[in-house]
Amino acid sequence: MQFPESWLREFCNPPLDTQQLADTLTMAGLEVEELKPVAPPFTRIVVGEIKEAVQHPDADRLRVCQVDVGQGSLLNIVCGAPNARVGIKVPCALVGAELPPGEDGKPFLIKVGKLRGVESQGMLCSARELKLSEDHGGLLELAADAPLGQDIREHLRLDDTLFTLKLTPNLAHCLSVYGVAREVAALTGAPLKTPSFPAVAAADTTKLPVKISAPDLCGRFSGRVVRNVNTKAATPQWMVDRLARCGQRGVTALVDISNYVMFELGRPSHIFDLDKIHGGLDVRWGKPGEMLKLLNGNTVTVDEKVGVIADNAQVESLAGIMGGDATSVSDDTQHVYVEAAFWWPKAIAGRSRRYNFSTDAGHRFERGVDPGQTVEHIERITQLIIDICGTPDTACGPMDDQQVNVPKAAPVTLRVARAAKVIGMPLTQAQCLDALQRLGLPVAQGEGTLTVTPPSYRFDLQIEEDLIEEVVRMVGYKHLPDTPPLAPITARLRPEAERSPFAVRRALASLGYQETINFSFVEERWEHELAGNPSPIKLLNPIASQMSVMRSSLLGSLLQVLKFNLDRKAPRVNVFELGRVFLRDAQSQNTDTTVAGFNQPMRVAGLAYGPRAALNWSQPDKAVDFFDIKGDVEALLAPLQAVFAPAAHPAMHPGRCASVSVGGKAIGFVGELHPQWRQGYDLAQAPLLFELELDAVLQRQVPEFKQVSKLQPVERDIAVIVAEGVTHAALMGAIHGAATQGLLKGATLFDVYRPQQASASMQLGEKSLAVRLVLSSDTATLTDEEIEVAVQAVLANLQGQLGARLRA
Repeated sequence: MQFPESWLREFCNPPLDTQQLADTLTMAGLEVEELKPVAPPFTRIVVGEIKEAVQHPDADRLRVCQVDVGQGSLLNIVCGAPNARVGIKVPCALVGAELPPGEDGKPFLIKVGKLRGVESQGMLCSARELKLSEDHGGLLELAADAPLGQDIREHLRLDDTLFTLKLTPNLAHCLSVYGVAREVAALTGAPLKTPSFPAVAAADTTKLPVKISAPDLCGRFSGRVVRNVNTKAATPQWMVDRLARCGQRGVTALVDISNYVMFELGRPSHIFDLDKIHGGLDVRWGKPGEMLKLLNGNTVTVDEKVGVIADNAQVESLAGIMGGDATSVSDDTQHVYVEAAFWWPKAIAGRSRRYNFSTDAGHRFERGVDPGQTVEHIERITQLIIDICGTPDTACGPMDDQQVNVPKAAPVTLRVARAAKVIGMPLTQAQCLDALQRLGLPVAQGEGTLTVTPPSYRFDLQIEEDLIEEVVRMVGYKHLPDTPPLAPITARLRPEAERSPFAVRRALASLGYQETINFSFVEERWEHELAGNPSPIKLLNPIASQMSVMRSSLLGSLLQVLKFNLDRKAPRVNVFELGRVFLRDAQSQNTDTTVAGFNQPMRVAGLAYGPRAALNWSQPDKAVDFFDIKGDVEALLAPLQAVFAPAAHPAMHPGRCASVSVGGKAIGFVGELHPQWRQGYDLAQAPLLFELELDAVLQRQVPEFKQVSKLQPVERDIAVIVAEGVTHAALMGAIHGAATQGLLKGATLFDVYRPQQASASMQLGEKSLAVRLVLSSDTATLTDEEIEVAVQAVLANLQGQLGARLRA
């Protein structure tokens, strides 16, 4: 909320300078977001009156003006403004004046000069040249009674500061200049000037029929008829200036009066053209299909969840938000109906956002407006209408005040001991009593307790903690002691046998993958198709229809990223994500990091699509395949030994999918996308995917010291014939399981041969595997006999477990 400091000081003027006042408000919870001067610095600019204006002899767009600035002699000033004419009073920059800096950042100094041969002894100024507004259509015209020669800063009260407050939703009682002044008086002890609302005498008996059909929408509705007003009257300059300094442009006198009282007292109101109302008014919930053209030109459709004010023919206003165009006041308006109501905050909250706009009225009503002052504020509006738009025939009708569902003030009790404990400093009952009384709250004392019956404008005081907050605001946050925490803090050190998630990210990045970060909310179809999850965890209030459930797999998010990049012609996509998935688990209990009934483990998933490597002369242009991504998984898990076995996964190809196990425990899957989903995503080739439990990926064996043998190892190559179904893992398991007395240090498969046709040595359906064995002893050089015994042990184990035979 923005307002000028001078307006605030009219209600409460503490002995503080501007910065001290801003600091006081901020430390009381009313954060001053910005302090801004009304006008930039400038000097020697005074009120002048144009006494003569004649055409420049050598320029069609210039006039030579004789200007009186109260110095006894007239100044000769050349001016090009279209509204330069005799009789108006305007700002006049004298010789030596310094205007605000221009676009170059340098001040503009006024000197005696010549324009097309005519001497100019000053400059007549527009509002834009003084940096008062962006209006540069002509000279800034001043009031006719402006004193000649008076400094323009004094005349326009430009030595003022604009306060911009950033208020929290519970401080709705401060959404007015008077509301802030009330807080300043409580904080500083300075006297508060309370406005009075004398009743305007009713000279007319007209009363507009009003019915409140929805007490849960409107609790109080007050209004009166005012006849024979002059809607063409000009808004006084002082009111226009104050509204402008609150960020509100002037419209018409009646609209400006309504806005002025809203900023002054926090009461949004509305003024109807009485002659445009058909019959009476009905305050009710909308009906499906009803339409309303608003004052901003938008036409909206309401339903049963939106409050309206309607007459006998149509909807005329959105309750608490904006009036309708059909009953708006115009230059032809003669009679008006002034309305002020109490709208229940829950009935207004969120309604304007449904129509993609917000209003000052809606902003206040959805936070809460004082239900106890509707009549008084209408009296204030009525008096301003009479003073500004009144005519000899102006007459006011009687006040119509209907109260059907006004909030009842419930007493709230504050325990002094509880307040001291929550605030964290010793407090006496007298201190708490003083703080609450300074706020103007009625207080009843008890034994160690204070009971407050909140006034109508403090509708936010509902529980004990609300009163505790008021006490600490008045005592001052800066007086709270600096108490260090007493709880012991223990650093959570990562075990040596575990690496960090950041190290996993770096490992994947070194393999050529790029990290993505995706929503945990996904489309329900993904869960059914890609995760095989028939009962995903649904959100009660999803942010979008395609984000209605919590994911149990990261694969759907990666496929969405792939599709997004392919649609933008990316030829190669290698991406990964570390993220949390959400699974139903009856065994989970409530702790500081878990929720009962739900397991939320971290997983790491990756996707590769397109060429295995970027285009390069030294590498073949080969598309990524199963073995490429299998190798990436092995590199990610190294030095742990991963075991891959044929498996099935809902998102993966039935014959090109493997489970990944480490230490006998399954930790995830790797494979090619299922042809059905490849067709569904319209992919030219199948992407390769993997998804692993992050906890397993983080595990690392603690390095142990082992002495390097000083003896030369021995290598022996063997080739065995086995059935086509024998896997590499089975082969290595049989080799390392042989009884070699610890001499076998390593085995590497280096050749695979499959015959094209049957022969005497090999049949179709068999294959030849060539393996290099590395044998070594830590104690002595191996003899030929020891080597032969070890090789024969390996061959015997291969024959016994796999039915292998040595290839001749």
